Amino acid sequence: MSADPTSSPFLAACRGERPTRRPVWFQRQAGRSLPEYRAIRGTGSILHAVRDPALAAEITLQPIRRYDTDAAILYSDIMVPIAAVGFGVDIKTGIGPVAEKPFRSRADLDRVRPLEPDHDLPYVAETVRLLVRELSVPLIGFAGAPFTVASYLIEGGPSRTYTKTKALMLGDPELFRELLSRLAQHAVASLRAQIAAGASVVQVFDSWAGALHPAHYERYVLPHTRAVFAGVADLGVPRIHFGVTTGELLALMATAGVEVVGVDWRVPLDAARARVPTHISLQGNLDPAVILAGWPQVQVEATDILRRNGAHHGHIFNLGHGVLPESNPDVLARLAEFVHAQPVGSNVEDQA
Repeated sequence: MSADPTSSPFLAACRGERPTRRPVWFQRQAGRSLPEYRAIRGTGSILHAVRDPALAAEITLQPIRRYDTDAAILYSDIMVPIAAVGFGVDIKTGIGPVAEKPFRSRADLDRVRPLEPDHDLPYVAETVRLLVRELSVPLIGFAGAPFTVASYLIEGGPSRTYTKTKALMLGDPELFRELLSRLAQHAVASLRAQIAAGASVVQVFDSWAGALHPAHYERYVLPHTRAVFAGVADLGVPRIHFGVTTGELLALMATAGVEVVGVDWRVPLDAARARVPTHISLQGNLDPAVILAGWPQVQVEATDILRRNGAHHGHIFNLGHGVLPESNPDVLARLAEFVHAQPVGSNVEDQA
């Protein structure tokens, strides 16, 4: 069954309205830590798993059954669209996205053809349709932001320095602009297809934007991110913008045309609140590694986040990045229960 927008705590918080309880969900693929996930996931690239709608739907549902969270996120990957158009990427276990032939010149633009979701990604829409028939909470559709997807194509894989990406951005800004423009079009097409199939919210992951100087982000990257969010504005769903190590970019990210800005764990929530307009909701921001420390420390850290939020209605409790595979599912379940138990619209006191 699809989520009722009038009763969903998650959707209310996205819009800055008073939720019926404090909403919580865990990004990115919370199922990675579940034994039932490992039992059915099998081996091979995630790109193969997401092409099986029944399997992708089941993996999406597993964390909801475990944790009673207030939203589900589609089991997929930010590289699915670029892989579908035949650029030549794979997601290798223990490594991440890898481009066999990295993006190097204008000729490579021919490998970034327009995305046709009905033709290239029919399995994604089918997975969404399966899920909205089963879920009683909103389904989050998502896409990779143009910069983050481009960084994998240019670097050829994960990077700590993004030197090749920055060199292209600064050395050939017109080619960089054309690449990001095409990737923005991919994101828009993919998100619109997910929304049409039933997704109630969308999140755009600009995971590696934090590697950029704010001036470079504003000049070379933000216009394309804005184009993505503008491209779904007419559909009326809440839009979430998330990145890692983006504390110095939060104010700029809030101008992208979004209702929610995700915050990683490096910025205290009250500091993040001071950097974005009051009408923007925040999502976050527990360090995923804290889950490994056990429940007593998780409770301390979660309480601090809720205290820093104060009585603001526009907060969605989440981790500051994805659930680590070695996380204890029982701790995550207890965390969701703890957050739900805290009164809405009141300050949370410190608990030692």
